[in-house]
Amino acid sequence: MTKLFIGSLSWDTTDDSLRNFFAQVGTVASARVITDRQTGRSRGFGFVEYENDEEAKRAMDELNGKELDGRAIVVNEARPQAPRNTDMPTDNQSET
Repeated sequence: MTKLFIGSLSWDTTDDSLRNFFAQVGTVASARVITDRQTGRSRGFGFVEYENDEEAKRAMDELNGKELDGRAIVVNEARPQAPRNTDMPTDNQSET
């Protein structure tokens, strides 16, 4: 399975519209627009997963720079998420 990072998304792009757009080049296993936890508003990027690596490569080649919901999108292979820094205080902890 190959996961793609999709950047420069319109605020209007939904999980379904993202899935439908990427389905034109292959079978989409999952599609998700990342939203802000507090506001629920799109953060302007998302992820699409393909079961087939060839379809993912085709999506990168054919859809990078194409327009979705009025914006030219960026399509790259996703990098693994970096570990979060657990040494930083949270909102309910004070620094000493």
